[in-house]
Amino acid sequence: MASPNPELRRQVIAIYKELLHLGRNYPLGFGYFRPRLHKAFMANAQLKDEEEIRRGISRADFVRKEIEALYYLKKYRTLRKAYGGA
Repeated sequence: MASPNPELRRQVIAIYKELLHLGRNYPLGFGYFRPRLHKAFMANAQLKDEEEIRRGISRADFVRKEIEALYYLKKYRTLRKAYGGA
């Protein structure tokens, strides 16, 4: 079987590293976040079809955006609480 597209491999590794970086500030802690992230990526490690890999990358990108939104919401709530929002 042919090896996976090197560009897709690079994208998968990049999104994994980015999610790991975001996980350092996860509300339940990095110890909670990292094993679950690793398990999610390992569950899809056997994928060979490029379209399936692209779908996985887009799903991981969606998760990244959701985590960023969670952080912004947490920051907003903290600032609102600190400065007496309505």
